[in-house]
Amino acid sequence: MDSSTHTMLAVTWFGLIGLMLAFYVITDGFDLGIGILSLLRKRREDHDVMVRTIGHVWDANETWLVVVGGALFGAFPDAYALLLQDLYLPVMALIAGLIMRGAAIEFRHGVAHGPLWDKVFGIGSLVAALAQGIVLGKVITGFVPGARGDVFVAVSALGVVAGYSLLGATYLVKKTVGTLEQWARRLALLCASITVAAAVLLTAATWFFSEVGHERWTQPGVFHLLLALGAAAALAFAAIMASLYFGSAGVPFRASVILFVLSFAGLAISLFPDFVPGKLGIVEAASDSATLVFMLIGIGLIFPVMIGYNLYQYYIFRGKVVAGSEAGE
Repeated sequence: MDSSTHTMLAVTWFGLIGLMLAFYVITDGFDLGIGILSLLRKRREDHDVMVRTIGHVWDANETWLVVVGGALFGAFPDAYALLLQDLYLPVMALIAGLIMRGAAIEFRHGVAHGPLWDKVFGIGSLVAALAQGIVLGKVITGFVPGARGDVFVAVSALGVVAGYSLLGATYLVKKTVGTLEQWARRLALLCASITVAAAVLLTAATWFFSEVGHERWTQPGVFHLLLALGAAAALAFAAIMASLYFGSAGVPFRASVILFVLSFAGLAISLFPDFVPGKLGIVEAASDSATLVFMLIGIGLIFPVMIGYNLYQYYIFRGKVVAGSEAGE
């Protein structure tokens, strides 16, 4: 195949991996957020309700991460090697956090050690979120060492934890009742503010301190597109705050998802055409055309099944989750 076809296939796979990663961040993001928020509740009854809101979906949510890893390994082996080489520790921490969560959800029902496993569930969720924030920060900075890069990574980790907590809190607003819902509503207001503040700081740092990011943003048409996405994100943030204040149950979560999607689109535009800013381009990192076509056929068969199954399970388990009586303080 000619170079233009190979470029088209590489860009297509970059978009598909970005889409699958967005699905993972949104779906597993809210159940990681619920795990983080569980560390702030003391009553076992509240923990029971919080786990029940994700009990039937959390494992399916994590399958998106498995697919992303497989797709990255097959479609962009050079990027896979570069990322794993520099991100070994945070990736291992991420896997450890997910293992802790899975074990805790299965073992927390025991009477003797239930509260201990509840803490493991929360800590595992926090570790996984922090690890993802570190990975994000390091990729955006292109693995540049130094104090400035470390601060960027730290703010990125804080932003991911706050963002996942926002998704978790708004999901609890949607799925719970009583004092637990009201508590989640108040916490969502704080998490939304921290998330947006972290995003603004990272945006400013990218503009002023990243040569690669600044060069990309000043290309024709890019800045105006990012400006439009930023305006839409501001509207989503306003919708989150207003809907939380006025007592809506479903709008805060939907607006939070929109905020994440817009942020993810801005990140993809900022990275393109690089896979790792300043180090590795999308076309350079891609496999040969035959491999990309073969994988495209496979994902074309799997993708509709995964999306259909996820939509079906959310439809089946829709509605509020309550304990034997109202969960709360």
